[in-house]
Amino acid sequence: MYIVGLTGGIASGKTTVMDMLKNLRCNVIDAEEIANQILKPGGAGWKKIKKYFGPEAFLDNGELNRRYIANLTFSKPEKNQLFIMLIQPLIRSHIMWKVVRLFICGHQFVIINIPLLYESKMMMSYMKYTIVVNCTENQQVERLLKLGEITEMEAMSWIKIQMNLFKKSDLATFIVDNSSSREYTQGQVERIVCLLRASKAQWKSRSIFFLGFVSLSVAAAAVYYTKFK
Repeated sequence: MYIVGLTGGIASGKTTVMDMLKNLRCNVIDAEEIANQILKPGGAGWKKIKKYFGPEAFLDNGELNRRYIANLTFSKPEKNQLFIMLIQPLIRSHIMWKVVRLFICGHQFVIINIPLLYESKMMMSYMKYTIVVNCTENQQVERLLKLGEITEMEAMSWIKIQMNLFKKSDLATFIVDNSSSREYTQGQVERIVCLLRASKAQWKSRSIFFLGFVSLSVAAAAVYYTKFK
């Protein structure tokens, strides 16, 4: 099995593309969904944020004040690095367990949605291919403003702190242009999935795993024989 990284910019349409991939029966792991789980009140990530960011990072009901955290991490790079350092290992651990289960079940590939894939470099060394969801900066701003409770200045600052979408696109294996109609985006996603299913990359990874397993088995047998002969 091989791993495909899905990323893009804030409000570029990653969720839309991810839903399309799921509808095409692809295995998709969402790092954002995992982050939401570990940041629930009482969760491992929630406890770390409370310890290092203080009570002002939470709402009266105990939930994470996401707007406060977003503005803080986007305006202060050192706070952003701290947040990543606290949360990333927890997210990576959850992802890896899901990947192992899919590998054991014999799936060809898995797609992992990691919004800051290039910025954080989380699991980049494991990625066989990457997909970047692209659109214009104006569209990103418009989509963020539609969410409400955010100013245009905040939207621009959130976009600017991330790696430029066109730079991400230059690093990607595949690009999904999400600046037009949903049908146009759907067509691109379908073509990418066809290419992924035609790839033979899974056999290389399984061969490496098999050879490693055989080597460990031979080594263990040799140790056993030496010890108990």
